[in-house]
Amino acid sequence: MDSRTRTQLALGLFLILIAAFLAALRFYPPLRALIPSFEWPMWVVIAGGVILLIGLLVGAPGMAVPACIVAGIGGILYYQNATGDWESWAYIWSLIPGFVGVGTILAGLLGQDFRQSVRSGLNLILISLIMFLFFAAVFGRLAILGPYRDYLLAALFFLLGLWFIVRGLTRSRRG
Repeated sequence: MDSRTRTQLALGLFLILIAAFLAALRFYPPLRALIPSFEWPMWVVIAGGVILLIGLLVGAPGMAVPACIVAGIGGILYYQNATGDWESWAYIWSLIPGFVGVGTILAGLLGQDFRQSVRSGLNLILISLIMFLFFAAVFGRLAILGPYRDYLLAALFFLLGLWFIVRGLTRSRRG
């Protein structure tokens, strides 16, 4: 069975299961107690989980990347909705490459080139972390670091130096 046929079958089955659940809710309303009352951003996180599930069902480990992006953005929205800190978009967007990195690592675990996926994913996560700290420092929003925020510049240089060392060591092994 080719990939397109598997995708259509998995999506069709998923839609039929949703329809069956919605019909069951109509016929037996007490089933609504099974649905937790999430705040709206949790539905974005759940959508990321559904994307990952579809990717697993159709045998496409690369779907882990968009699944992690969607779920990660849902997590950001959940944080912002819970705290009212909507201004954090000024710097929190820099976590999105890190979500790509997590998805890349997950895709490697699920069947793609494991070593390359982990290497690329860790690079993206580190770059995202450095960008996050930099932009958060620029916009003065590092209250989460508490008294340690004064050490941010040293921490950034340390992480950048560590990244270069690890990259140099992994390249020398390959060469």
